[in-house]
Amino acid sequence: MTIQHRPEIKDLQPYRPGKPIADVKREYGLTHVVKLASNENPLGYSDQVGEAIRQALDHLSLYPDGNCTDLKNALAAKFGLHPSQILPSGGSDEMVDMISKAYVNPGDEVIIADVTFPRYISTAKMMGGTPVVVPLKEFTYDLESMYEAITDKTKLIWLCNPNNPTGTMFGEKALLEFLDKVPAHIMVIYDEAYNEYVTREDYPKEAYKLINDYPNVLVMRTFSKIYGLAALRIGYTMANEEIITALNKIRNPFNVSSIAQMAAIAALSDQDFVAKAYRLNQEGKEYIYHAFDEMGITYASSEANHIFFNCQYDTQKIFSEMQKRGVIIRPMFDTYARVSIGTMEENQLFVHTLKEVFTILEAKKESACGCDCCTCK
Repeated sequence: MTIQHRPEIKDLQPYRPGKPIADVKREYGLTHVVKLASNENPLGYSDQVGEAIRQALDHLSLYPDGNCTDLKNALAAKFGLHPSQILPSGGSDEMVDMISKAYVNPGDEVIIADVTFPRYISTAKMMGGTPVVVPLKEFTYDLESMYEAITDKTKLIWLCNPNNPTGTMFGEKALLEFLDKVPAHIMVIYDEAYNEYVTREDYPKEAYKLINDYPNVLVMRTFSKIYGLAALRIGYTMANEEIITALNKIRNPFNVSSIAQMAAIAALSDQDFVAKAYRLNQEGKEYIYHAFDEMGITYASSEANHIFFNCQYDTQKIFSEMQKRGVIIRPMFDTYARVSIGTMEENQLFVHTLKEVFTILEAKKESACGCDCCTCK
């Protein structure tokens, strides 16, 4: 007999990560592969982080500090908060799960943008919640329509700013106007994983201060992006003490490893590395923008470390042809794809390969005669 799982997960699809570089090399017989699919820091991590990790290796036989005391204190000092207002987690993914587990009941409505981080919607469904999906407006969160979607069943609202995968953002004025209107019993989760990459002056750079004025707001950040600690899975959430206490009740014991804690503390102290990564990202973004403009490719203006663009052909076809040539990007839907900004060498290879693929696909399109000959396939 088959053991029945909970009905809420029947139609959920598992997360499908891209193929590892090693697998792509083996499959296509390649010696060099560039991965520009997961918004990782092309500089890696800082030297200070490397030293902290080496020191942490001496303590692998011991359980980590389950309270993340030193990391909480470091974050509290950085943001002027109390440690009780901060909760580290195993990346943002774990925190998204924890929030839904702690607050979403069957039938609760969860407002989500239609093109955004997919774990928002899957965790809502996992808990029996009802996703209320609001379309983006010009690739950007439509806060007015999200407010209009509120009903007496609304429990959570997810905001990703800058947004993943589009890289677009909304400003501080729009955010504050939205929060002023949202009823206090509705939780607003403000995910700013790409905060450190933003260049626009109207971005709410100090959004963490909102938790003191809006008790229903949670602010999420991560060490996976500009700090380059994606493999260690560490993020953190800032909220009022009541919310942090509730989330802490369902947190897995020792959910953040000692290595991750020590690496995160070291990463916070090396702002020169952060500034270097920021500059590299800006240079790469402008280079890709210029190439896209020359190629006639439309794209969303990004405030993150990735660019959402219209690749003009079926996104899976573009992805496949690029991967065969050693460049991995992220297919999204229809003709849209996302490319992470890499080193200048990686960005140049991406543009060169994309042009090559476009030329091949255009030639096939022009030579197609409707038959099944080798030329038209």
